[in-house]
Amino acid sequence: MNTALAASPRPNIVFIVADDLGYADLGCYGGRAPVSPVLDSLAAGGVKFTQGYANSPVCSPTRFALMTARYQYRLRGAAEEPINNKSRGSTTLGLPPEHPTLPSLLKASGYRTALMGKWHLGYPPSFGPLRSGYEEFFGPMSGGVDYFTHCSSNGSHDLWFGEEEKKEDGYLTDLISQRSVDYIARMAGGAQAGTPFFLSMHYTAPHWPWETRDDEALAQDIKHNLFHLHGGNIHSYRRMIHHMDEGIGQVMDALRRHGLADNTLVVFTSDNGGERFSDNWPLVGGKMDLTEGGIRVPWIAHWPAQIAAGLVSEQHCMSMDWSATLLAAAGVAADPGYPLDGISLLPVLQQPGQGFHRPLYWRMNHRGQRALRDGDWKYLRVDGNDYLFNIPADERERANLAGREPERLAAMREAWGRWNDSMPPIPADATVSLGYSVKDMPQR
Repeated sequence: MNTALAASPRPNIVFIVADDLGYADLGCYGGRAPVSPVLDSLAAGGVKFTQGYANSPVCSPTRFALMTARYQYRLRGAAEEPINNKSRGSTTLGLPPEHPTLPSLLKASGYRTALMGKWHLGYPPSFGPLRSGYEEFFGPMSGGVDYFTHCSSNGSHDLWFGEEEKKEDGYLTDLISQRSVDYIARMAGGAQAGTPFFLSMHYTAPHWPWETRDDEALAQDIKHNLFHLHGGNIHSYRRMIHHMDEGIGQVMDALRRHGLADNTLVVFTSDNGGERFSDNWPLVGGKMDLTEGGIRVPWIAHWPAQIAAGLVSEQHCMSMDWSATLLAAAGVAADPGYPLDGISLLPVLQQPGQGFHRPLYWRMNHRGQRALRDGDWKYLRVDGNDYLFNIPADERERANLAGREPERLAAMREAWGRWNDSMPPIPADATVSLGYSVKDMPQR
């Protein structure tokens, strides 16, 4: 950490995660509709990353990485693609409470901690947010839930206050926003007196089902199949993003109202690439794919006390790097027994032109996928086929250079193999859960 950061008060942290948001859905990333004025403003007032990635192209594995600042492959639960409702009651498919996490490390250093929104890292009594460092939790434990009934895809109610299930009326996106605003109000006095807070806002928006604030009647129509395969459109999808953006605006207003905005580090991203109605242009693919559209996501950081406005960075990074960054910003060291795979981006936040070399690795049980992004180059395997792309020249991954660059392909394939050998193997009983296939809609 540089001396300027060390001399300043520890920041409050608001870590906002959208669900299945596409790379180009926001205006600041080239979006085609005006759905994100608040997020666009945060990007204009801070730094926008154009080469930022999620740790996985599917939800719960990325969330393991966000929580631990380590490659998710180190934990058994993250081998599920993703964790599904059948894991309820499991003692193995979740984030182990004994594993240090971003919130537990911050809490131990004096931060107040809360998660408002989606967990998706295992169910009580074996797992849960309160067992992994959060003092407060409001939201669903599972992956997708209906925005009005708050029931998961198997029809069970899934809205929790701590470790107690309770019913509450309201549109889930708005409830998450309102709870976050209330939390800031309750923490403001302590923050002003020197006790900072860490607030995770993990929206389910714009994940299916395709329900806007005005679509409560849809809840009965889709309660037996939340994948909502017969409905939705780009118009509803964009409104869902706008509802989330409005809630983020309310949070920013609360920070300003309590005099906390200047020294609050706000980070925004998505857990993976876009799904059915997302805009990933110019990228190809989406959720469940290791092509760019499945893993490259928006990354915005806003921190007026430390980050200049109007910055754009091409630094290569992924979810776990941001978790490492938040620990560094708070002056918190990793647990020596669980060394981080994430690398702090604090130097880049201060000087976006001062990047560093950052190879990024992925693997998926689904379709036997693997990927390595190293500098301009990307090695990709899908269904046993190997590809080599120069990403700056070909972001759509259409010009396979494997035949023209056999030595480079071989070197990157070997590098991926060495990395993979350093990780636990994919368990034989790990599952892949697909909500739909080409039988339901044409291939992307």
